[in-house]
Amino acid sequence: MHPEVAPLVEAGRISEEIGTRLSQLAPGNYCLHKSWGAGKVLDWDIRGGKITINFEKNEDATMGLQLAISKTEQLDADHFRAQKLEAMDELRELASSDPVELVRRTLKSNGGTMKIDQLERELIGSVVPEENYKKWWDGAKKVLRESRAAIVPTKRTEPLVLRDENISPADSLLQDFEAARDFKAKARALEAIIKDFKHFKDNAEAQEAINKSIDESVRKGMKLHLGQALDLLVGRDELMAASDIIELDASALRVSDIIANEGTKIGEELGSLPAARQRMVFEAYPAAYGDAWVKELLAIFDTVGPRGLAEIAKLLIEESKSSELFEFLRKHIGGRTLGADSLLWVCRERKKSAEPVFDVEVGNAILSLLERDVMDDGPRKSSRLQSYFMEDRGLIADLLEGADNNEVRNFARKLHQSQIFPELDRKSLMARVIKANPQSQELVNSDGAEKKTDSVISSWDSIAKRKEDLEDLISNQIPQNREDIKIARSYGDLRENAEYHMAKDHQKVLMRRQADTEAALASVQGTDFSNVNTDEVNIGTVIAFEDADGNSVTYTVLGAWDSDTDNNVISYLSELGNSMLGLKVGDSVKVQNVEMKVTSIEAYNKG
Repeated sequence: MHPEVAPLVEAGRISEEIGTRLSQLAPGNYCLHKSWGAGKVLDWDIRGGKITINFEKNEDATMGLQLAISKTEQLDADHFRAQKLEAMDELRELASSDPVELVRRTLKSNGGTMKIDQLERELIGSVVPEENYKKWWDGAKKVLRESRAAIVPTKRTEPLVLRDENISPADSLLQDFEAARDFKAKARALEAIIKDFKHFKDNAEAQEAINKSIDESVRKGMKLHLGQALDLLVGRDELMAASDIIELDASALRVSDIIANEGTKIGEELGSLPAARQRMVFEAYPAAYGDAWVKELLAIFDTVGPRGLAEIAKLLIEESKSSELFEFLRKHIGGRTLGADSLLWVCRERKKSAEPVFDVEVGNAILSLLERDVMDDGPRKSSRLQSYFMEDRGLIADLLEGADNNEVRNFARKLHQSQIFPELDRKSLMARVIKANPQSQELVNSDGAEKKTDSVISSWDSIAKRKEDLEDLISNQIPQNREDIKIARSYGDLRENAEYHMAKDHQKVLMRRQADTEAALASVQGTDFSNVNTDEVNIGTVIAFEDADGNSVTYTVLGAWDSDTDNNVISYLSELGNSMLGLKVGDSVKVQNVEMKVTSIEAYNKG
């Protein structure tokens, strides 16, 4: 007890409890005020009942002793808040030279655990300048994980936890693994274990525990997080490959088990995995499907994303299955059913892996896909392919190399009539066609050009639907997006505010959609498809086809916005629709790569 306070307690003027608390506020000691922050006691007047404290947010504040006792709490001299008063220069130097020690001190003063936003309140502005904090924290997180001084959470809502300084590297790695609450965190902790496997090489018990934990986690969560579950299992297999002392239990879940159970759903879940991890999944297909593994692997070729499909192609070529790969590609290129990522891969690999399937049909397939994407109301899926088609200045020449004059002319006509590209871009592309094949010059000559109007034709119903969509966009979606932005902005810290950035990105999509829809509605021509000439295929006709084996199919050619592929209703602007225009009964055309003959032509609107 302080010498000036002890006599008051002995004389019975104050209680021992008050005396102890008053001694904590002796000059030179530290305290904490809820509003004013940490403070150092400068002086007191016990008889006058006054005390002077230098607070972070209220310098040289004079308070009544009773008020100070009730409104402050003791702060040890080695507490981080006290150090900020006495050794700020040292703390700022630590932020630069040893961020691990800075965070360690902060955590120790707060019971060894803090939320990320609590840490920010302690450091931003005082120890680390606000404008530099994000960059500083990104670097600090990395060295913290490497040093294993603390358990660094993956989410802001989870705590940053100081480790026991005496814990071994192996125990700290296991601690991270066991503390991981989701697949991503568990996979990251497993990667750290694999990287420092030397700490576990002779520890069979620890290896068994890790395997068991992974198996249990995957069985519980793979239905909701299939891709992440596969990532974790592949990591488990890497761990087993490094082990010399244990083998995977016969009852353990394997990658091939999940592949066989989930089928083509696998392809949609692998996009976020690194290429090397995807490759390990693909290598498990023979174990999952036996002799049918190539067929099953090709079934997901168009859904696994650019990294995945490149790995599938490499694997098939390495395993002497290239003939199956090329047959698959030719079929889907000819049928115009190959996706944007796959077509992009074919173009990029045109002088390497994809050379056997690269020809002018790839160009036609690209234009068809871009047209379909433009006609769809949803988000663009082919923007990367379109950019590549425009930017690779040698692509068109390579596409037309070896093509006959008729094939070149058909490709040039399709490109010339296309509404995909802005006028200047289309002229630039046509110039490349003409350079590769001068005979296509006639398509752009004023006397021989096939005129293309700026407007399109569509049914009144489809136009009304577009107007309804525009009204919903203006009256509901855009106002709701503005409200979402306001709400997200209220969360603060826009640098790491994912909700705010998502809302702003969505705003750009909505505004672009509004502009595109308004422009399209301004130029469209409405029709009810009445009084159509059925002597040949025109817009508004129903055409029956039959192949050499007697198989029949019926298509309806309608306006630009009237497509219904499930019911074989196609736009006259589509490649298939355009190829049908002008046909008469008895004429033939390729439909989905099959030669078909026109058997009848009827009016869509018979009224």
